[in-house]
Amino acid sequence: MCDRTAPRKPWQSRTLWSKLQIQTQHGLATGALKPIDTRYEIVPDTGVDFIVRILTNLNRKAQARKVQAKEKTNPFLPYDQNLYVTDISDTHVCLLNKFNVVDHHFLIVTRQFESQLNWLTLGDFQALCRCLEEVTGLFFFNGGQAAGASQPHKHLQIIPQQSMKLPVEAAIQTTKFIDGIGQSPMLPYTHRIAQLSPDDTAEQWLQRYRQLLSHLGIGAPSDQWHQPQRHPYNLLGTRSWLMVVPRRQDGHLGISVNSLGFAGSLLVKNQTQMDHLKQIGPMTLLKEVGQTP
Repeated sequence: MCDRTAPRKPWQSRTLWSKLQIQTQHGLATGALKPIDTRYEIVPDTGVDFIVRILTNLNRKAQARKVQAKEKTNPFLPYDQNLYVTDISDTHVCLLNKFNVVDHHFLIVTRQFESQLNWLTLGDFQALCRCLEEVTGLFFFNGGQAAGASQPHKHLQIIPQQSMKLPVEAAIQTTKFIDGIGQSPMLPYTHRIAQLSPDDTAEQWLQRYRQLLSHLGIGAPSDQWHQPQRHPYNLLGTRSWLMVVPRRQDGHLGISVNSLGFAGSLLVKNQTQMDHLKQIGPMTLLKEVGQTP
């Protein structure tokens, strides 16, 4: 477990990917990292090829959450040193996702407790941008339980995506942007998408994030961003775009959805859920858990 008084280690550029690989091997060797086995199918729906994974063993994760809820523990304070990757900044650390479905899935976690219901700050985006400069991938934030958040301690997540395009990018390519913000005609749920430039700073990311929230009517007045959010939402993106999706509920037909669902990657527990999903279509699932335009 971590020593909360331990000195901060300075950020070392161009080392994050190698540290992720090394710590993954260590996490597997010690048993701290517990990957969840899956198989997957491609389920096309209105121009998007959804990746739908069937989780073959959720028992360990479910049991761990029951223990955590009973004991009221926070897995990030203190965090497991066997999952620690590196210090990102004075305010954030990088940890491996304990129950990962995709290799090298990692978390950006605040050192001190902050609520997952708090708005993202400049410090959050500075840590996020620092990581994305070194590891290409999809990042996401689940804003509240109805948006798929499983932990109350604020954390963002990154799944490395070295070459494969995300399914949702087929829809993003059809977006018509006005002043850098738009909606895709292929997506039947309420959302906003913002364009990003590779040279954008963390300050510009924060500005775009707040613009998206304001466009959707779920943001905060300029002097109240320190207040907790009132509406659940998902935030996801890459170095090229950001998307915000307001949420209505966590799941539909027993299928829970977090930010990854809106990137085109869904999880089901068994073949019965897979069959139900194919019957209604992934877009209908996302429409049910999101909001109707």
